[in-house]
Amino acid sequence: MNKYVVAFAILLISVPVTAGENDWILPAMTAELERNSAQLQLDGYELPYFMSVTVRNLNRSYVSGKAGAVFQSADVKSRFASVDVRVGDYSMDSSEDPEEFFNLNQKYEPNNLVPIDESEEGLRRVLWLLMDYRYKSALMSFLTVKAKAVNDPKERKVASLSKEAPYKHIEPEKEWKFDRKPWESIVRKVSTVFLDYDEIFDSSVEVAAVSLTRYMVNSEGSRVRTVDNYYQMFITAVARADDGLLVQDSVSYYGRFEKDLPSVAKAEKDARELAQRVLALRLAEVLEPQTVPVLMSPQATGVFFHETVGHRLEGFRQNSDEEGHTFKGQLGQRILPEFIDIYDDPGMLDWEGESLNGYYKVDDEGVPGSRVDLVEKGRLKGFLMGRRPVEGVDKSNGHGRSDGYQRPVGRMATLVVKASNSVTDGELKQMLLDEVRRQGKPYGIIIDTIAGGVTNTSSYGFQAYKGMPRVAWRVDAETGEATLVRGFEVVGTPLSSINRILATGDKYGVFNGYCGAESGLVPVSAVAPAMLFAEMETQRGSQNPERPQILKPPVVPKGKKR
Repeated sequence: MNKYVVAFAILLISVPVTAGENDWILPAMTAELERNSAQLQLDGYELPYFMSVTVRNLNRSYVSGKAGAVFQSADVKSRFASVDVRVGDYSMDSSEDPEEFFNLNQKYEPNNLVPIDESEEGLRRVLWLLMDYRYKSALMSFLTVKAKAVNDPKERKVASLSKEAPYKHIEPEKEWKFDRKPWESIVRKVSTVFLDYDEIFDSSVEVAAVSLTRYMVNSEGSRVRTVDNYYQMFITAVARADDGLLVQDSVSYYGRFEKDLPSVAKAEKDARELAQRVLALRLAEVLEPQTVPVLMSPQATGVFFHETVGHRLEGFRQNSDEEGHTFKGQLGQRILPEFIDIYDDPGMLDWEGESLNGYYKVDDEGVPGSRVDLVEKGRLKGFLMGRRPVEGVDKSNGHGRSDGYQRPVGRMATLVVKASNSVTDGELKQMLLDEVRRQGKPYGIIIDTIAGGVTNTSSYGFQAYKGMPRVAWRVDAETGEATLVRGFEVVGTPLSSINRILATGDKYGVFNGYCGAESGLVPVSAVAPAMLFAEMETQRGSQNPERPQILKPPVVPKGKKR
């Protein structure tokens, strides 16, 4: 991840599929899908039993700059398609071949870009080529799957694709406008803040607005059009400490409406606080490896649970022999302290007024997104499911997600960690100090912000995770004094770490960002309280020291444009 409550029920009912006056895309997709579903067959071979077509229409406006100047300002429009064609049947099909999407026997792969002009013929020709290509690939893959099954000693227990009722959901078209001109002025003004700090040698301010319309039709009868808007702003500052190591931090804002972005005054204030924080980090000590009690802020806790627990509860991971299967076969068993509950709910638009990046109504397989109770009182209750069944769960819960290029798999949307033993922030900090002294450790650590994390879930290598703090303090065991530190990472194994939770705070925070995994980069959120861990292991961060810039920054004479 380089980086509420609005709840609603989506009824599985059939509604008339009437595209808007200007929306020719869904009818064109439907016509080409129906033509191929009825006629696409190679003599002597199977018909495809399932076909799905997706088109994504993306409007993106962005402004970026630094040093009081705009560097980029543009509007970009693009459309691209993806096609899923399966041979076999629901119980076993061509998707079981892990090399299906990388079939080297086919020398030509058609482009997936579709026209931004209103051209039904242009769109249908792209879909025609893609479906032909995927059908031939699926035929070859299905032969491979059947061949492997001959010598496979394991009894087949799960199907390749869940059977779901056709779903029809057409959202109204929305007029989308984003005026870049006012934001160009804001970018200039905010980025000028960093000119007051010579030690900050690089910085950036970026604002982006995205309107994403997703179209999906499949051979089962599903017809979907959804419209989502995303607004983002990022302010970043980079400096170098005296030891030559980079020090950087950022402030980010995410929203579903333009009003969610900060005012000029707030952005300037946050930029100046960011600059001062980075300057302080330049002088901070590098933390040496140690195993000590750790207190994480709500934001850091959200990232931690996303990496250590969330990815391991993605349903498709329970099937692959290449996965570590951390929680496979443990439904009903305790995997966390009994005061912890976890659920994932894509239907929440916000948490206490703060927009959630992980919100959506329908997933990328045409299944309504629904809340999934993953952990109740520490016991495993479910998995994040797309349409790929796992042992014990044969239906999707609307978490099949994709970036539009890859086949969807079960992924997180908005992961919520709840606790029943909450204490105040003051009590939590005192508990940290008490635990440090009880263990006889020299200090504890408070992690305020974390850049992101990585985790290994595969059976190849260690079942481990790594978090990369940006702002953290070392809390002295004797005096309780907090000292800013840098240059370290928190590491460990998930099962050990999650069972060392001692207590949680009574205030919840939101982490918004993007998660990159097998089906590409998707918007996600996490909601969690502050959390105290009895111990965590730290290690030195990557060490790549370099000499600072030889000259001081240039100074522009007064009266000229800075």
